[in-house]
Amino acid sequence: MKSVSKIIASIALTMFAASCSTAKSETEAAPKASVAEKNIVEVAQDAGNFKTLLQAATVAGLADTLATTDNITVFAPTDEAFAKIPAATLDALLKDTSALRDVLTYHIVGAKVPASVAVTLTEATMLNGKKVTVRFDGQDLFINDAKVIAKDIQAKNGVIHVIDTVLLPAN
Repeated sequence: MKSVSKIIASIALTMFAASCSTAKSETEAAPKASVAEKNIVEVAQDAGNFKTLLQAATVAGLADTLATTDNITVFAPTDEAFAKIPAATLDALLKDTSALRDVLTYHIVGAKVPASVAVTLTEATMLNGKKVTVRFDGQDLFINDAKVIAKDIQAKNGVIHVIDTVLLPAN
């Protein structure tokens, strides 16, 4: 699984390098091939490292939205990113569907934003109506303090950029 994931991550990064001429080799797990035929939820399920995100989306009633809404961009935190949140905090969040929806919609843009466009932005408005800062340092792309570790993973209804930290909106 790790070697397949590395190959897919390399393919995604090669696509990014072709559009930006600056890419860094990533070893993070990324979805399997043929993702353009699958929706965002199916791509995340196949990847295997978004279990917490998918569980949270189901609890918040957003899984169907992620599967059926066209032309969206998801900044998807991995299970490892969710593990950075204290267990008690994550458990409390999973029990507060309103707060959970706010956090999850803070990871979604209501338009397709490929990395080649994201690197030119300084901010973006997320589905929850709040803004994130976008920064490209010439090598790495950041959304607030979260580093994008895999870019431009295509799904039939949008694009996924994998991030290493869960985005938490300010109150």
